[in-house]
Amino acid sequence: MGAFSMENLPKRVMDIRNLYEKYLQHPHVVTDSRAVRPGSLFFALRGDRFDGNQFAAQALEAGAAFAVIDAPGLDSDNRFLRVENALEALQGLARHHRRQFSIPVIGITGSNGKTTTKELASAVLGSHFRLHFTQGNLNNHIGVPLTLLAMPADTEVAVIEMGANHQGEIDQLSRIAEPTHGLITNIGKAHLEGFGGIEGVKKGKSELYRFLAETGGTVFVNRDAAFLEELAGPAGNKVFYCRSDAPKPAGPDIEVKLLATQPFVTAAFPGRDGELVEVRSCLPGAYNFSNIMTAIALGKYFGVPDEKIAGAIEAYVPGNNRSQVLQHNGNTYLLDAYNANPTSMREALLAFRNMEGGPKLAIIGEMLELGAESPAEHEAIARLAVSQHFEEVVFVGREFQAAAEAFACRHFPDVAALKAWFDARNYQGRHILIKGSRGNQLEKLLD
Repeated sequence: MGAFSMENLPKRVMDIRNLYEKYLQHPHVVTDSRAVRPGSLFFALRGDRFDGNQFAAQALEAGAAFAVIDAPGLDSDNRFLRVENALEALQGLARHHRRQFSIPVIGITGSNGKTTTKELASAVLGSHFRLHFTQGNLNNHIGVPLTLLAMPADTEVAVIEMGANHQGEIDQLSRIAEPTHGLITNIGKAHLEGFGGIEGVKKGKSELYRFLAETGGTVFVNRDAAFLEELAGPAGNKVFYCRSDAPKPAGPDIEVKLLATQPFVTAAFPGRDGELVEVRSCLPGAYNFSNIMTAIALGKYFGVPDEKIAGAIEAYVPGNNRSQVLQHNGNTYLLDAYNANPTSMREALLAFRNMEGGPKLAIIGEMLELGAESPAEHEAIARLAVSQHFEEVVFVGREFQAAAEAFACRHFPDVAALKAWFDARNYQGRHILIKGSRGNQLEKLLD
C-alpha cells in the first residue's frame, strides 16, 4: 500500500498524470474482470491466490477501454497501460482524484459500529448536501481507492469508512483519502490477533487522529467512549459530543439525550430554538445510541437543519445482517451476524436481555481473529450469556466448543448442523438473538 512513485520510471511505464487523463475519459474503475462493462478501466491487481494480469486480456474482450497492468510481456496491445505496481497505481490515482476536491472529507474508523455510523451519518449529511460515501464494506486498501475514484465532480461532502486489522493500515488509508475531518467510533476488542492486543488497537485506530493532528484537520471525540479523549490529545481542532446526562468536564459539547431503548432507540437533541428535537430510530439496543449520537453531532456541526437530522435518522432502516429486527415464521429475531468481537458481543447480549418480550433464545457464533486471547474471551462471553437466564443459549463454531462444554450448553460445529437442529424444533413466539462473526454465516439459519 505504499505511495506510487513517478521518479526514475522507464518511459514505457505510465505515470499518474497520464493515467488520470485516461481515467477522466473512462471513470468506471474495476478490479474484477467479471465486473467490466463497456468503457471500464480495469486494474490488474495481484493477490495471494490470483494475478489480475492473467485476466487483463479477458477484461479488454469484455469491453474495458484499458487494462492497467504491472506484468512484463503484455505490451502487444496499446490498450494495456503498464505501471510499476497496479495496486500502488490504483491508490495513487485515487489520491490524485481526491486532491481535485476542496471539500470536507470525513474519515470514520473504530472497533465497532463504524458501518452503522457511516450509514447514519451519510443519511443525515446526504439530506442536505450532495454526498458521496463508502458503499457496503469497501473500506480497505482496495475499497477506499475505489470509493474515492467513484466520487462525482459535484460532490460537496464525502464520508469514507476505513477498516483495518493491523497497525499502520489506518495511516496508509488516511494518506490516500486525506480526510479533513475524522472520528473513531470506539476502541474495543476487535482484531486482537492482528493488532497485538488492546494497546495495539488503540495505537492502530488512533492513526486517524494523528494524521488529522499532523495536517491540521478536525477530530470528533465521543466523550462517553473509553480512551478517545486521551488519543485525540495531539489534535489541535476537536469537536466533543456526549450523552447529556453523562459526567463530563466543562467545555463546548454537542449533547444528545437518551430517552428510550425499547423497542428501538429514541434520542433527543437541542434544536435551534432550545427545544428538544426527538428522534425515534429503527435501531434496537442501547449500543446503537452512540452511532445515532455521532450522526446527530456531525449533522449539527455541518449545519444540517434539525428537522432533516431527525428525519434522516428516523428513515434509516438497518440491513445487511446488522442490528436487524425481523419477524420470521412466528418469531422475532435480532439479527446481528455481520461481525462479532468480545466488545460487540457483550453489548448485544445485554441489549437482548433488556429487549421486551420472550421467551428468549441466544444463538452465539464464534469470534475470530482473537489470537492467544481467544479461549479466555470465548469463556468470558459464554459465562455472560449463561448468566442472563435466557431460555436457552446455543454456541456455534470450534472456538466455543470448550466453553459450551464447561457451561453444559448446546454446541454445533457450524451453521449447517445448527440449522438441522433448529428447523426441527419449530419454535414459535420466541425472541431469538443471532450474533456471530462473518465467517459463521449465521444468517443462513433464516434461509
